[in-house]
Amino acid sequence: MNKYMKKFSVLASASAMAVMSVVAVDAAVTTATFTAQIIIQDDCDIVSAGNLDFGTAGVLAANVDATAALSVQCTNGSAFDIGLDAGVGVGATTATRRMSNGGATVDYQMFTDAGRTTNWGDAVGVDTVASTGTGAAQSFTIYGRVPVQTTPAAATYTDTVTVTVTF
Repeated sequence: MNKYMKKFSVLASASAMAVMSVVAVDAAVTTATFTAQIIIQDDCDIVSAGNLDFGTAGVLAANVDATAALSVQCTNGSAFDIGLDAGVGVGATTATRRMSNGGATVDYQMFTDAGRTTNWGDAVGVDTVASTGTGAAQSFTIYGRVPVQTTPAAATYTDTVTVTVTF
Protein backbone atom coordinates (compact mmCIF):
# COMPACT_ATOMS: atom_id res chain seq x y z
CA MET A 1 0.00 0.00 0.00
CA ASN A 2 1.41 3.23 -0.92
CA LYS A 3 1.37 6.11 1.42
CA TYR A 4 -1.53 7.83 -0.38
CA MET A 5 -3.68 4.77 -0.15
CA LYS A 6 -2.87 4.41 3.49
CA LYS A 7 -4.02 7.99 4.20
CA PHE A 8 -7.21 7.40 2.22
CA SER A 9 -7.93 4.21 4.09
CA VAL A 10 -7.45 5.93 7.45
CA LEU A 11 -9.68 8.80 6.40
CA ALA A 12 -12.35 6.46 5.09
CA SER A 13 -12.33 4.50 8.32
CA ALA A 14 -12.57 7.67 10.41
CA SER A 15 -15.47 8.95 8.31
CA ALA A 16 -17.31 5.66 8.60
CA MET A 17 -16.88 5.68 12.38
CA ALA A 18 -18.17 9.27 12.58
CA VAL A 19 -21.26 8.38 10.53
CA MET A 20 -21.96 5.35 12.68
CA SER A 21 -21.65 7.35 15.89
CA VAL A 22 -24.54 9.69 14.88
CA VAL A 23 -27.61 8.34 16.62
CA ALA A 24 -31.09 9.74 15.96
CA VAL A 25 -32.66 11.13 19.17
CA ASP A 26 -36.44 11.76 19.26
CA ALA A 27 -37.52 14.83 21.27
CA ALA A 28 -39.76 14.15 24.28
CA VAL A 29 -42.94 16.25 24.75
CA THR A 30 -45.21 16.62 27.75
CA THR A 31 -48.35 18.73 28.13
CA ALA A 32 -50.62 19.99 30.87
CA THR A 33 -53.77 22.11 31.02
CA PHE A 34 -54.97 24.84 33.37
CA THR A 35 -58.18 26.83 33.85
CA ALA A 36 -58.57 30.58 33.47
CA GLN A 37 -61.39 31.85 35.69
CA ILE A 38 -63.11 35.04 36.83
CA ILE A 39 -66.19 35.38 39.00
CA ILE A 40 -68.41 38.29 37.99
CA GLN A 41 -70.67 39.45 40.79
CA ASP A 42 -73.55 41.92 40.76
CA ASP A 43 -72.01 45.38 40.76
CA CYS A 44 -72.89 48.94 39.78
CA ASP A 45 -70.93 52.15 39.30
CA ILE A 46 -72.16 55.69 38.92
CA VAL A 47 -70.24 56.72 35.81
CA SER A 48 -71.27 60.37 35.95
CA ALA A 49 -73.81 62.67 37.54
CA GLY A 50 -74.28 66.06 35.91
CA ASN A 51 -75.38 69.18 37.75
CA LEU A 52 -79.04 70.24 37.70
CA ASP A 53 -78.47 73.83 36.62
CA PHE A 54 -81.60 76.01 36.50
CA GLY A 55 -79.59 78.88 35.02
CA THR A 56 -80.35 82.50 35.84
CA ALA A 57 -83.89 83.60 36.69
CA GLY A 58 -85.56 86.76 37.92
CA VAL A 59 -88.95 86.79 39.62
CA LEU A 60 -90.17 83.20 40.07
CA ALA A 61 -93.61 83.85 38.52
CA ALA A 62 -93.40 80.80 36.21
CA ASN A 63 -91.89 77.32 36.48
CA VAL A 64 -88.18 77.10 35.70
CA ASP A 65 -87.28 73.69 34.27
CA ALA A 66 -83.89 72.01 33.81
CA THR A 67 -82.47 68.54 33.29
CA ALA A 68 -79.37 66.69 34.45
CA ALA A 69 -77.77 63.59 32.97
CA LEU A 70 -76.95 60.55 35.07
CA SER A 71 -74.98 57.54 33.81
CA VAL A 72 -74.93 54.19 35.64
CA GLN A 73 -73.14 50.99 34.65
CA CYS A 74 -74.22 47.67 36.19
CA THR A 75 -73.35 44.08 35.39
CA ASN A 76 -75.55 42.49 32.75
CA GLY A 77 -78.79 41.22 34.28
CA SER A 78 -78.36 42.99 37.64
CA ALA A 79 -81.55 44.65 38.86
CA PHE A 80 -80.98 48.06 40.44
CA ASP A 81 -82.79 51.13 41.80
CA ILE A 82 -81.57 54.74 41.56
CA GLY A 83 -82.56 57.05 44.40
CA LEU A 84 -81.98 60.78 44.92
CA ASP A 85 -81.93 61.92 48.54
CA ALA A 86 -83.64 65.03 49.87
CA GLY A 87 -80.45 67.06 49.67
CA VAL A 88 -79.14 69.19 52.48
CA GLY A 89 -81.65 72.04 52.15
CA VAL A 90 -83.26 73.05 55.47
CA GLY A 91 -86.58 71.21 55.96
CA ALA A 92 -86.22 69.43 52.62
CA THR A 93 -88.22 66.35 51.71
CA THR A 94 -87.89 64.23 48.60
CA ALA A 95 -91.06 65.82 47.19
CA THR A 96 -89.94 69.43 47.70
CA ARG A 97 -86.27 70.11 48.12
CA ARG A 98 -84.60 73.41 48.92
CA MET A 99 -81.61 75.19 47.52
CA SER A 100 -80.25 77.64 50.05
CA ASN A 101 -78.09 80.68 50.51
CA GLY A 102 -77.69 81.41 54.20
CA GLY A 103 -81.21 81.37 55.65
CA ALA A 104 -82.96 82.09 52.33
CA THR A 105 -84.22 79.20 50.21
CA VAL A 106 -85.61 78.33 46.78
CA ASP A 107 -87.86 75.26 46.55
CA TYR A 108 -87.34 72.79 43.70
CA GLN A 109 -88.38 69.28 42.73
CA MET A 110 -86.87 66.38 40.78
CA PHE A 111 -88.89 64.02 38.63
CA THR A 112 -88.40 60.77 36.71
CA ASP A 113 -90.40 61.90 33.66
CA ALA A 114 -90.36 64.78 31.18
CA GLY A 115 -93.94 65.71 32.15
CA ARG A 116 -92.66 66.29 35.70
CA THR A 117 -95.48 64.30 37.28
CA THR A 118 -93.58 61.49 39.07
CA ASN A 119 -91.36 62.52 41.97
CA TRP A 120 -87.85 61.08 42.03
CA GLY A 121 -87.09 60.23 45.63
CA ASP A 122 -84.95 57.87 47.65
CA ALA A 123 -87.32 55.17 48.97
CA VAL A 124 -86.21 52.01 47.13
CA GLY A 125 -88.99 50.60 45.00
CA VAL A 126 -91.40 53.46 45.77
CA ASP A 127 -90.15 56.66 44.18
CA THR A 128 -86.88 55.56 42.61
CA VAL A 129 -86.03 54.54 39.07
CA ALA A 130 -85.72 50.78 38.62
CA SER A 131 -83.76 49.21 35.81
CA THR A 132 -81.71 46.17 34.84
CA GLY A 133 -78.03 46.35 33.95
CA THR A 134 -76.83 45.68 30.42
CA GLY A 135 -73.11 45.61 31.22
CA ALA A 136 -72.71 48.97 29.45
CA ALA A 137 -73.27 52.49 30.77
CA GLN A 138 -76.97 53.44 30.80
CA SER A 139 -78.19 57.04 30.70
CA PHE A 140 -80.97 58.49 32.83
CA THR A 141 -82.38 62.00 32.83
CA ILE A 142 -83.26 63.89 36.00
CA TYR A 143 -86.05 66.38 35.30
CA GLY A 144 -85.97 69.37 37.65
CA ARG A 145 -88.41 72.18 38.30
CA VAL A 146 -88.34 75.34 40.38
CA PRO A 147 -92.07 76.02 40.87
CA VAL A 148 -93.73 79.41 41.17
CA GLN A 149 -92.95 80.83 44.62
CA THR A 150 -92.13 83.99 46.47
CA THR A 151 -88.81 85.16 45.06
CA PRO A 152 -86.03 85.47 47.63
CA ALA A 153 -83.15 87.97 47.49
CA ALA A 154 -80.80 87.91 44.49
CA ALA A 155 -78.02 85.40 45.21
CA THR A 156 -76.75 81.97 44.16
CA TYR A 157 -78.75 79.16 45.73
CA THR A 158 -77.40 75.60 45.92
CA ASP A 159 -78.15 72.16 47.29
CA THR A 160 -76.15 68.94 47.32
CA VAL A 161 -78.01 65.78 46.32
CA THR A 162 -76.67 62.26 46.84
CA VAL A 163 -77.36 59.63 44.18
CA THR A 164 -77.70 56.10 45.57
CA VAL A 165 -77.74 52.98 43.39
CA THR A 166 -79.06 49.94 45.22
CA PHE A 167 -78.46 46.55 43.55
